[in-house]
Amino acid sequence: MNLKTLVEDLDVLVSQGAMVDGVKQFFADDAVTLDYKGVRTRNKKQALEKMQAIADAVTKVNGITHHNTLLDGNESASEFTFDFKLSGNSTIYWHEIIRRTWNEKGQVIKEEYFNSHKTKI
Repeated sequence: MNLKTLVEDLDVLVSQGAMVDGVKQFFADDAVTLDYKGVRTRNKKQALEKMQAIADAVTKVNGITHHNTLLDGNESASEFTFDFKLSGNSTIYWHEIIRRTWNEKGQVIKEEYFNSHKTKI
């Protein structure tokens, strides 16, 4: 298992707006997530439901920029800027750090989202 390659592959999916596919492909069944508002998921099923709800609210991807990724041991941190048009014709633009903890099988067991900047346009 090459963790650097796995991290890169997941970052490519996120860059393409395929976050649901990323959860399906890379999350362990007992993976947990925590966002900057304190919302938690306790397993892969809940993480999928949350990502699907987000994806369903997006009507158009204006752009996703992957800025950088750091890897240290079994931890990675990926920096993205997201620009989405949402249902209701609003737009959201935010800059986020996604920190992941990986297990020995090459699966995400914990994903945390850090919001460095968010602006509604």
